[in-house]
Amino acid sequence: MGAAPASGPPPPPAGDALAFIKQSRHPVAAAFHFVFKALAIFFYLFGGFFSSNFVFICVVCILLLAFDFWTVKNVTGRLLVGLRWWNNVRDDGSNEWVFESVENPGEIHPADARLFWTGLYVTPIVWSVFFLVALLKFSVQWLVIVFVALVLSGANIVGYYKCSNDQKKKVQNVVQ
Repeated sequence: MGAAPASGPPPPPAGDALAFIKQSRHPVAAAFHFVFKALAIFFYLFGGFFSSNFVFICVVCILLLAFDFWTVKNVTGRLLVGLRWWNNVRDDGSNEWVFESVENPGEIHPADARLFWTGLYVTPIVWSVFFLVALLKFSVQWLVIVFVALVLSGANIVGYYKCSNDQKKKVQNVVQ
C-alpha cells in the first residue's frame, strides 16, 4: 500500500493561529485580515482602561473598523481569495455591482481561503454577541459602535457573497 501524496504542509496544531497564518501565501495580508478586527474588538472591550472618554473610544473603534473594512474589501479579498467588489452609483441613482475574480480559482491557496472566510464570517458573530449584551444592558452609546461594526462587516459579507456567486457562474460557463 502506498501513502497518498501530501498536498502541502500538515495543518498546524489547534489554537496555533500564528503558525496557521504563516502557512498562507500572503502572510502579511492574512495577518492584517485579523489585526484591525482584533484591535477594534480589544479597544471596544478594554478601551475604558485607556480612557474614560467614550467619544475617544468610539472614534478609535470606528476608525479601526473603517480600516478593517477597507483592508478586507480592497486588499485581503484580492490576495487571499482572488475576489474584489465595489458598487458604482449611476447618475440616475441606481446601483451597479462590479465584481472581479481571479481567472484560475486553482491559484487560491486553501489556507488563504480558510483564513479569509473564517475572519469574514466569525467577526459579525462576535459583534452580534456584543449587540445583545449592549441591548440587554440598555447601553445605547455602545450600540452605536456595534451597529457600525455590523454594518461594515455586513457590507463585506454581502459584497463577497455576491462576488463568489459571480465567480461560480463564470466557472460554470467556462466548463459548459
